[in-house]
Amino acid sequence: MDCVYLNKAKYLGKFRFFLQFNDGVQGEIDLKPIIEKYDQAALLKNENEIAKFYLDSWPTLAWDCGFDIAPETLHKQCEQNGCRNAPRPTP
Repeated sequence: MDCVYLNKAKYLGKFRFFLQFNDGVQGEIDLKPIIEKYDQAALLKNENEIAKFYLDSWPTLAWDCGFDIAPETLHKQCEQNGCRNAPRPTP
């Protein structure tokens, strides 16, 4: 697969997101370490603000403050946290 992107994202609270990627990988990740690492994401330390995400044109997680996270970064973190491929439905 040449390009990875998000099919679905849902905010679960406490900086945790459920993510589903176009290659079938899905699961929960904690974005708190990423948010705390970057000064540009300071506004997102407020849970009310981080919950206002949207999927941009890549599509990946983005916020109106201009902060976004590359889909490849999200995918790598998801895999490192034990996210797995979704089971394929049987015909």
